[in-house]
Amino acid sequence: MNILIIEDEELTARKLRRLVQEVEPTAQVVGITGSVEESVEWLRTQPGPDLILMDIELADGQSFDIFNRIRVTSPVIFTTAYDEFAIKAFKVNSIDYLLKPVKEEDLRSALSKLQAMRQALGGPATGGPAPNLEASLAGLLRQLQAVVPAAAPPSPETPFPPAPYRDRFLIRQGQRLFSVGIDEVAYFFSRNKMSFLKTRDEHDWMVDYTMDELAAMLDPRRFFRLNRQIIAELRSVDKVHLYFNGKLKISLRPAAEEEVIVSREKSAEFRQWLGE
Repeated sequence: MNILIIEDEELTARKLRRLVQEVEPTAQVVGITGSVEESVEWLRTQPGPDLILMDIELADGQSFDIFNRIRVTSPVIFTTAYDEFAIKAFKVNSIDYLLKPVKEEDLRSALSKLQAMRQALGGPATGGPAPNLEASLAGLLRQLQAVVPAAAPPSPETPFPPAPYRDRFLIRQGQRLFSVGIDEVAYFFSRNKMSFLKTRDEHDWMVDYTMDELAAMLDPRRFFRLNRQIIAELRSVDKVHLYFNGKLKISLRPAAEEEVIVSREKSAEFRQWLGE
């Protein structure tokens, strides 16, 4: 099975490639692209892969733009830190939607689902897309519903246990190790493909996690991912300004080095998070 990975965070792409090799040793990652532009060019010039693992938020836009610019016939498994795109994902060639950080059991289940669908549609179980995959996309989605029935909503009498959100981070500074409590953190930010936390007393410390991984570790009542570069704690939001085209401009405390913009698509969610 030839797999293309579309992911703009280098560390996440490397981890995903390693995970693919662990889950499916016979699979071959034939390419890694990090933007809409690069992905479109790769798909135009290379044979169609058997499967695409595709992040949604890329450096130059959402990966849905790829489908508007080029005909994609390969099945797609979306990998993303956001769950609000699930319905939109299944309107294209998606067979599954995995939230980051991607777990081994989730990827294994998604690949097994792909094989089951190919068999149900009369295609090969492994290696090479089913010959009638594109023409049978509607049937493929029906098979998806059959293979993975919708989960029943939780009973009011049996609520979910509280999520184990992080309350501290271990920092390495040379030969020194020390802990920074979550109450000391003003925000997390990305710079030069590395992740840092900014403390309220204006110290920057590198953390060994991607922004996607951090977003999954933090209490969403306290932290909000403003954009791909910033995850802010509620008390660090100093001022919110209306910006053009429905966007918001955020002033943080301590001040961020670069302008902080919340996209039009996320502005309503952000305002609700603030208490609107």
